[in-house]
Amino acid sequence: MSDVNDAYNVTADELRQFIERYEQLEAEKKDVTEQQKELMAEAKGRGSDTKVMKKVVALRKRKPDDIAEEEAVLDMYKAALGMA
Repeated sequence: MSDVNDAYNVTADELRQFIERYEQLEAEKKDVTEQQKELMAEAKGRGSDTKVMKKVVALRKRKPDDIAEEEAVLDMYKAALGMA
């Protein structure tokens, strides 16, 4: 029975460590999110368009070919609707 208890204790200790690490990451994520909000508030206060900034950030994460393809389709759709 001791072997079973030892195995359970090791598993419980490992599980506790995973959970505590996850909780720490959650706290860090909350801090980072708050810092991002503060940064955008500062940028907005200095006259930047934060909606456009967020779009630029999203674009920078993507591959240039994907962006070009999407823009080409967007231009085609706008032309079809007389928006271009």
